[in-house]
Amino acid sequence: MSREVREFIKETVSIIVIAFILAMILRHFVVEGRIIPTPSMVPTIQIKDRVMVCKFIYYFKDPQRGDIVVFDPPEVIHSDDDYIKRVIGLPGETVEMKNGRVYVDNRALNEPYLPESLNYNYGPVTVPQDGLLVLGDNRNHSFDSHMWNAWLTQDRIKGKAFMTYWPLNRIKLLEREVSIE
Repeated sequence: MSREVREFIKETVSIIVIAFILAMILRHFVVEGRIIPTPSMVPTIQIKDRVMVCKFIYYFKDPQRGDIVVFDPPEVIHSDDDYIKRVIGLPGETVEMKNGRVYVDNRALNEPYLPESLNYNYGPVTVPQDGLLVLGDNRNHSFDSHMWNAWLTQDRIKGKAFMTYWPLNRIKLLEREVSIE
């Protein structure tokens, strides 16, 4: 084998190893793609959609109402799968679900992304200082905070879903879209 061929192989292997290491660092600390397995976030995110998750944002700021977060569910769930839900109740807020709507501190939320009105009542409950209340956008068919009898603590959040990237016809940024009336 000629010297040029050996140099070429050595350089190619070096590039592949460096690219692999950089990809692993990015995936572990910066951004990661996820496939959505359930209909709990329909219509915002469909089954089998792929979303990009920013993994470092909550090192710099707290979750905000309307953020779509990926997280390790509370221990009472006994699941190895990550969940994806929308942040609705923030620490110290009182949340209640009645008359087909969500109320935070007795003020109705405006949630234009919901496919239908709620068909259940819940609360009022006060979110603890280290907790969050999260709900799927497909509220009547989502296994979320209103069913867990546990709070999502911020240390269980793995990142913020910020865009759908697959299928190509559904590429979009995932907006908060929620406001208090």
